[in-house]
Amino acid sequence: MRAAIQEPARQVPVYGEYEVAVLGGGPAGIAAAVAAARAGRRTLLIERYGFLGGMGTAAGVTNFCGLHANVFGEMHRVVQGIASDLLDRIDRLGGLNTPHLILGKIFAQAYDTAAYKIAADDLLASQKVDILFHALGAGVVMDGARISALLVETKAGRQAVLSDIFIDCSGDGDLAVWAGAPYEVGDNKGGMLYPSMMLRLNGIDPARAGDAWRTIPALMEQAEAAGTHTFPRKSAIVRPQKSQIEWRVNFTQLKREDGGAISGIDPGEMTRGEIEGRRQALQAFEFLRTVPGFEKSYIVDLPPQLGIRETRRVIGGYMLSGEDVLGCASFDDSIGVNGWPKESHVAGDVVFEFPPIPSSRGFNELPYRMLVAERVDNLLVAGRCASMTHEGQSAARVSGACFVMGEAAGTAAALALKGNTIPRDISVEKLQQQLTEQGAFIGRDQAVPQGL
Repeated sequence: MRAAIQEPARQVPVYGEYEVAVLGGGPAGIAAAVAAARAGRRTLLIERYGFLGGMGTAAGVTNFCGLHANVFGEMHRVVQGIASDLLDRIDRLGGLNTPHLILGKIFAQAYDTAAYKIAADDLLASQKVDILFHALGAGVVMDGARISALLVETKAGRQAVLSDIFIDCSGDGDLAVWAGAPYEVGDNKGGMLYPSMMLRLNGIDPARAGDAWRTIPALMEQAEAAGTHTFPRKSAIVRPQKSQIEWRVNFTQLKREDGGAISGIDPGEMTRGEIEGRRQALQAFEFLRTVPGFEKSYIVDLPPQLGIRETRRVIGGYMLSGEDVLGCASFDDSIGVNGWPKESHVAGDVVFEFPPIPSSRGFNELPYRMLVAERVDNLLVAGRCASMTHEGQSAARVSGACFVMGEAAGTAAALALKGNTIPRDISVEKLQQQLTEQGAFIGRDQAVPQGL
């Protein structure tokens, strides 16, 4: 078999010219596009699916993590700004749960995926953001250290998007890597956080199910001891949605034959992972049908793709570390905060590691430098592929921190255009001032937001 073929040169039509182009429509991409457009910049958001939300919708996560922090033993929603606008819209659609406690230490907040999609559409429309759905990033055209065009594959063929500044919110660092930015993959030893296949069940009897998430772990142990069921991981997620007859479920952990995590940037492994994920989801469902209240349940949804936690991490001016998370680090160039703990996705289990609670403030600040990729002048990176170590990324990859990074990146892009400079050289003080004026909480000397 030939190793490669030569692709003929061709003329690529230009889809449009923008001041800010964002690749990826997850929490980071949503916030980045809204922030840039609010600042008056012609903005395009490019998304491979026909809806927004990233892993939160495409992978069926149905749960915001990292919006809250345990601050000296009290819960506060520390992610504000554009995230608040989106949550308000989801809530008005009746799709937002009240926050719930996890591990006795931190809040998460469930939502309905349909409401999330509709609310995100509405939010971007309110700021006149252009959206290009069903477009898969495919490459870049470079002009020295600048990206002059992003190439996308669509049903109309390959097209080019021209922009002054690009923001990579792809989750996998696709745009940054094509542009020549340095990066790492996982733990640099072949290990990454394991992917999961989520599922949602309907037809639960809420009265009989009760607080089933408290009793299911013991039932899992009994089933394994009896030899009736086996489970890929111990730390199962089984929680009700807004309607108590519908629950979200994750018992899954997708690994290769050698025990390592399925790679989200290897199409062959992803293919095998999707099939195995559905098999594991069916096994979880068959077990849950033995749990009181779940006897008549049925699978109402398997999402369009596996939930990917980690692939590439772009190297920027600073790499957020696990020590920063556990030590509740502060930074002079903070653009927001993360209250989610470290997650070690080890074979067969998930291990959480928190800052000292309740003796610490429970959150670390996120420096602007982690958004600025090296070697590329007109590029910012936000979301799970931003500049973090493997351990730092295990905490700050979640949706709360992604909203924070995205809003900062979009605001920074607008400031760079206003000052006729590159993102690396903007005034961080002006960025911080702008973010706080927009309602964001950046830590520093601000009072911790009240309420949930």
